[in-house]
Amino acid sequence: MRHQLSFDCDGAALAASLDDSPGTTGLLIVSGGNEIRSGAHRGMAMLAARIADAGHPVFRFDRRGVGDSEGANGGFEGSGPDIAAAIAAFREAAPHVKRIIGFGNCDAASALLLHQPLALDGLIVANPWTYDSDADETEEPALPPASAIRARYLARLKDPKSLLRLIKGEVDFRKLFRGLSALKASTPTAAPDSLAARIDHAVAELGPPATILLATNDRTAQAFIENCPSALNRLPVERLASPSHSFAGDDGAWLADRILAVLAA
Repeated sequence: MRHQLSFDCDGAALAASLDDSPGTTGLLIVSGGNEIRSGAHRGMAMLAARIADAGHPVFRFDRRGVGDSEGANGGFEGSGPDIAAAIAAFREAAPHVKRIIGFGNCDAASALLLHQPLALDGLIVANPWTYDSDADETEEPALPPASAIRARYLARLKDPKSLLRLIKGEVDFRKLFRGLSALKASTPTAAPDSLAARIDHAVAELGPPATILLATNDRTAQAFIENCPSALNRLPVERLASPSHSFAGDDGAWLADRILAVLAA
C-alpha cells in the first residue's frame, strides 16, 4: 500500500511516498535532476510499486525546492541533508526495516556517492552524472564521448549496408567529418576539483558496497565510462545495451531485476 507523508529537513517540510511491504530490506529512491519523486513518466513510482510487490518497502521523496517540498532547491550537490533526513524518515515510517539500499539515476547517483557517509547499507548508482556544468541532464554536450564515437564508427564500417550508403552518396559528409574530427582529440585528464575526479575519489573512499548500472548507449553513461575509469575497476558493473537514460519501457524490467538482486543479497 502506498502512503503519502512528510518529514523535516532543516526546517523545511519535504513530501514523501512510502510503498509499504513486509520485507526488512528497503529501497530509498533519490530522484535525479529536478524531477519530482514519481520520476520521468512516473517511472520511479512504477519501479517503487514493482519492488514493493516483490516484498521490499520503498521510500521516495522530493528534495527541498522540488515538487511538493518546501525550501530552496540546492541542486544535487546540496542534497546531502535531504538524503540524510529521508533515510531517518524512512526508518521512522517503517521501523521493521533493518537495511536500506539507496538507488539513484543520473545526478542522484552522483549525489549518493558524493555525500557519503550516509546511513545506508548499500548503493545502486545508475548512469552517474559527470559533466562539469550548472545545466541539468537535458543539456548534454552535442557529441558523445570519443570512445563512444569510435565504437559507433567501427560498427558502421563492419556493416555492409552502411558501406553501400557511403558508395551511393547517401551519407551526410558534414556530420561524418564532424564525428571523425572528434576522434582526434584525446580525453583530457580530469582536474582534481572536477566532478568526475570527485566521484572517482568518493568511490575510492566508499564505505558501503555499491553496484553501478549503465545503459551503455546513453551519453551520460558513456561519459561516466570515459571520465571515471578507476570507479569501474573498483565496483561491480551491470551493463544494458540501451540508449534509455531512465530505463524506460521494457528496460524497466531489467532495472527492477538488478535492484531486486541487490536487495536480496
